[in-house]
Amino acid sequence: GEAIRVLVTGAAGQIAYSLLYSIAKGDVFGKDQPLILVLLDITPMMTVLEGVVMELQDCALPLLREVIPTDKEEVAFKDLDIAILVGSMPRREGMERKDLLKANVKIFKSQGAALDKYAKKTVKV
Repeated sequence: GEAIRVLVTGAAGQIAYSLLYSIAKGDVFGKDQPLILVLLDITPMMTVLEGVVMELQDCALPLLREVIPTDKEEVAFKDLDIAILVGSMPRREGMERKDLLKANVKIFKSQGAALDKYAKKTVKV
């Protein structure tokens, strides 16, 4: 079958990490659905992300055609079939909820714009 492009944002984070295996194993989109995993995170997380990529490749999961780590939205959102937006900013010490929400709204806004610009029009979020 045709591989679907699945983006996971915040891919170096804890929540995404557990999700990635389920997706790559076929628990999410079916045992017959090959996929290309696109992992987006911020630039300082790229080394962590490379580690995640290596772990996924070590598992030799038959459905996983390719893993693409990136810190660039135009790469991440290109031709996507599915976007799983996990990435958000962690709450820092002394940060009020409303500041955190504001920061995350910015992140999601920019991801929304990127989805619009680069993803397939049929993308599911």
